[in-house]
Amino acid sequence: MWWPGLKQWCNRFKTADGVRGWVRDGFAGLSLASMNIPQVLGYARIAGMPAVTGLYTVLLPLVAFAVFGSSRHLVVAADSATAAIFSSALSEMAQPGSAHYSALVSMVALLCAGFLLVARLFRLGFLADFLSRTVLVGFMAGVGVQVGIVMLFDMLGLTAHTHHPLYQIGELLRGLPHAVPQALLFSGVVSLGLFLVNRFVPHLPWALLVVGGSICASWFYHLQAYGFEVVGPVSGGLPALSLPWVGWDDVLALLPVATSCVFVMIAQSAATSRAIADQFNETVDENADILGLSAANAAAAVSGAFAVNGSPTQTAMAVRAGARSQRAQLVFAAITVCVLLFLTKPLQFLPRCVLGAIVFNIAMGMIQLRTLGHIRRESPGEFGLAVITGLTVVGLGVEQGIFIAIALSLFRHVRHSYLPHTMILKEDAQTGAMEAQPIKSGVQPENGVVIYRFCADLFYANCNRFVEDLRVLAETSHPSVRCIVIDASAITDVDYSAAVAVRNILTILQHDHIRVIFGRVSPYLRADMDRHVISDVLGKENIFSQLHTALAEARLHAAG
Repeated sequence: MWWPGLKQWCNRFKTADGVRGWVRDGFAGLSLASMNIPQVLGYARIAGMPAVTGLYTVLLPLVAFAVFGSSRHLVVAADSATAAIFSSALSEMAQPGSAHYSALVSMVALLCAGFLLVARLFRLGFLADFLSRTVLVGFMAGVGVQVGIVMLFDMLGLTAHTHHPLYQIGELLRGLPHAVPQALLFSGVVSLGLFLVNRFVPHLPWALLVVGGSICASWFYHLQAYGFEVVGPVSGGLPALSLPWVGWDDVLALLPVATSCVFVMIAQSAATSRAIADQFNETVDENADILGLSAANAAAAVSGAFAVNGSPTQTAMAVRAGARSQRAQLVFAAITVCVLLFLTKPLQFLPRCVLGAIVFNIAMGMIQLRTLGHIRRESPGEFGLAVITGLTVVGLGVEQGIFIAIALSLFRHVRHSYLPHTMILKEDAQTGAMEAQPIKSGVQPENGVVIYRFCADLFYANCNRFVEDLRVLAETSHPSVRCIVIDASAITDVDYSAAVAVRNILTILQHDHIRVIFGRVSPYLRADMDRHVISDVLGKENIFSQLHTALAEARLHAAG
């Protein structure tokens, strides 16, 4: 029983080209480390944590997901979306950088691990489907704007004293006269340079070169003496393992924060792993990935790091670098060990304005203007939902934005079910094919028969539409309709409220000597009709599994 599972686990570290695959994944891991180590330092800045904790997120958590996850490509590490969620909430509970704040951050990661484990036990991978791609794009754009605003303070040499994005904009504008010109110039050149090279030569580790060059310049030319603020001392060595301890009241206060993070983790990780798997014609197990995320966050909690997530940007970088299995992520973790043991001292000379510029570029990359443009052209209504989600994130906060995103996704689905397409079908005299026409007063039935299609399940919110359509067909048809055939191919479920409405309208139509026949009735619908006694009111002789047999019966009745 254990052998198939072990074989499937080993396959995540195998490639079809043997030694060449090992070498390719090794170089991909090296390239991934060179591009992402500067980024995770920036993510630690977003999280309000010491810079070294960003390195911790690409150590044990990376290994944990590689062992327990399903995806061969997903990179689970620090992520700006989850970092923005918990930092905006926790900064009101404790001073960022303090011991209490760090304990709260680790507890959020531990709570996320627990929630994700519960989600795995109950196979809740399907929850990822409740965040539509449209509102997720809007959500990520809003997070990008919010993070970009925060990073502008570092780029200008200023310090933010408020945590609300709108207040931060006002504070930023008031602080412009006090900006440090040399920091603005330096960060502006870095930001523009990164934008250009990432656009035209994206495969080289430019962020690492920028970090290395700025560290050398700061070290040799003492940039602190010229008004540049630097990262400061970065702790070296491997992380000490321990469980976070906070008060029970703090744990209760952290539950909504952890819940918000978990929704983002499940949705974003699933969307990323699915998209990459499609490129390679592979399959992923969302529930196994949830287990991997749980293990990764547990590892982050005990190693003093912060919550980790499946990162779209880092996963895309890994694929572009040639990674084809989780071996590349293991190489990335090994390189991180070397940095922690031997290279943390130079990191203290990194100017904050440079780090701010790097993260600012990452944040702007989260605003997918091209995708938003495609959404606007193809579906203006969905574009509006994406914009509302993004504005909610900027105006109210990231935590509120994710719940708005979920609500809007569900609202759009319910709206389609609440206002379903309904039509009448008429047979074309020449081709014999059924042509759809809108429902309106004065319908002319074909030999006393009208074919009606309702394109959704029947439930409490849309059953009145079904009833009103049947009333219109019965009362305004000329000449009088004798039989209504309902094409029920799209109806698979009927709830109690809808069943009551259907029984009432059937009784009224029978009183008016109008026969109603259901065609294309699925076994699921038939079970609901029997349970709600619709079959008894309608008459079981008026229920057919095929439309043509229902039509034949209707025409025979109308002719006789």
